[in-house]
Parts: sequence; structure tokens; C-alpha cells
Amino acid sequence: MQALTGKIAVITGGNSGIGKATAQLFAQQGAKVAITGRRQDVLDAAVAEIGSGVVGIQGDSADIAQHTRLVREIRQRFGELDIFVANAGVIKLAPSDKVTVEDYDHQFDVNTRGVFFGVQAILPLMRDGGSIILVSSIAATKTLDNHAVYAGSKAAIGAFARAWALELKARKIRVNVLSPGPVETPILDKLGVTAKERPDFVKAMGDMIPLGRMGLPADLASAALFLACDAGSFITGIELTVDGGMSLT
Repeated sequence: MQALTGKIAVITGGNSGIGKATAQLFAQQGAKVAITGRRQDVLDAAVAEIGSGVVGIQGDSADIAQHTRLVREIRQRFGELDIFVANAGVIKLAPSDKVTVEDYDHQFDVNTRGVFFGVQAILPLMRDGGSIILVSSIAATKTLDNHAVYAGSKAAIGAFARAWALELKARKIRVNVLSPGPVETPILDKLGVTAKERPDFVKAMGDMIPLGRMGLPADLASAALFLACDAGSFITGIELTVDGGMSLT
């Protein structure tokens, strides 16, 4: 039997990278999946690639009104919800003395505020016994150059998860954090890594990781599946680090 048969899952930022890989795996494991993304064309392409069992709902996680629209869509399409993966995130690296107010606000709006109010909005739809997975980063606990604002925006995620794990215990809703290390996703392009530079960049990052390579979206999707399905049914309030051992260095 598939691990998520009969389950309804929502994955924010599910149109690329970790989110898309998680949506693919969840659908393969029998879930009906809704993914969100800001750009309709990218969202449509992801839905077409993933195939049956997946629907796309356009929206920006930084927009609080989007959460209300998302809840309305999920209620109309599925009625209830079992799994919520708060995956949408943004990053803008800069030394602290170069951070602009706009860059600061944007990262906290998506990575922190969007997660908080996204979970708040979907809770009335969640069935008892559901699973909430908040995607953070090892940057929240490991000091990395030029990551101060991003790290701060992600560090709050762990605090949310611990609080919610206790607040929701009566409903048996589990809340956990998934913290990736460096992962080969399209976000590398946004960080300014060109196609020509990518092989050298990936090798250099791999040399910094005890297991000798960067993570792949599928690595994180497998971890998310564990937290979402019955195999992780006795786990709540933890941070699952998936980084090939980079946090040890």
C-alpha cells in the first residue's frame, strides 16, 4: 500500500526544487496534492511534469490574502487537509552592513510571516492526526557568511514548530521542521551562480560536506515523506537536519 493513500497535501512553493520533488513523491505515494507558486507559467509546467493527482494554485506566500484564497480553494476541491508543507522561501545574501530594508522585509515576509499566517489559515481545515512540516535551513543554527537576515528569518521557524507541537497536541497534529543543507535547486541561479560556474560550485560545496556531495531535492522529499506518513507518527517538535553532515563541520 502507498504511504499516503487517501491523504490530501498542500505544498507551498511546490513549483520547483524541494517543493516540486516533494509533490512528485507525495503523489506517487497516493496523496492528492495542491502546490502553490507565484508564477502561473512555472506552476503550470510543474503540474504538467508531476502529472495526475496534482493541482496548482497561484499565489504569493508573502501575501496574507493568498492564504485565505488557498484555504477557500482547498475547501472547495478537497474539503479537508492532512499534510501542510510550508516550503516557499526566498534568500538574498549580503553582509549585514549592506542589507536594505526592502531585502530584510521581503525575506521575513515570505520565510517567517508567510509561514506563521499560512499555518494559522489552514489549521481549521486540517484533520486531527495531520502533519505540518516547516522547511527551514541549517543556516538557522550554523553561522554562514552573509546569511544573517536569512538565518534570522529561518530561526523563527523552529520556535514556531515547538510552540505549535504543544498547542496542537490535543488534535494529534504533528509539527516538525525540515532543515536542508546546500541543495542543487534553481535557487543557485538566483544566488548568481552561472551555468558555467555551476560544476565548480557544486564540487566546492561537496568538498565541504562530509558525505561528499550537495543534496538533491529528492533527498529532502524522502525526509518530508517520513515526517508526513505513519512511519513518523511518533515524532513531533523536532528539527530533522538533512545536510550530509555539513552541520558537523
